[in-house]
Amino acid sequence: MKKLSAQTEQQLLDILKNRFEKNMFRHPDIRWSELKEQLQHLPEKLWSLNEMERTGGEPDLVVLNSAQNLTFYDCCTESPKGRRSHCYDLEALKSRKANPPEHHVVGRAVEMGVNLLTENLYHDLQRVFPFDLKSSSWVCTPEDIRRQGGAIFCDLRYGRVFTYHNGAESYYSSRGFRAYLSL
Repeated sequence: MKKLSAQTEQQLLDILKNRFEKNMFRHPDIRWSELKEQLQHLPEKLWSLNEMERTGGEPDLVVLNSAQNLTFYDCCTESPKGRRSHCYDLEALKSRKANPPEHHVVGRAVEMGVNLLTENLYHDLQRVFPFDLKSSSWVCTPEDIRRQGGAIFCDLRYGRVFTYHNGAESYYSSRGFRAYLSL
């Protein structure tokens, strides 16, 4: 089981509490004390939240209408810097003959114990607060698109969300991925 040291856990909880209290519009009916108590009983979730934080995701609890569970999302303004320059998946990584990236999005999400945002979740989260104004983020790609060698990503430009396609083997310094973690 992946578990943080007591010191790292406390540091993470302090960061999460500070972010939680500064952004109450994301979770107006939730109390930190209750959330903290739940988190302290979920060491593997805390480990994953720490990975989200460590890679620049700035996770925070966001209550979306479609969500049934308490869920943390990457709330950084731009795509997490520690998760950029990744192609989409292992198949895409293996297909790169020249200049392959170090990681791929799907595998990195699994390593972190988190889920990749879907296109619908990306849209839902954009209704709560704007992000990816200068960057873009890979999102979970439908299998029919992936079978044809493509992958999809989203960003926010001109006040609206755009979904684009690219070869799954592509990677850019301005494109990362956003994740979520349900408790």
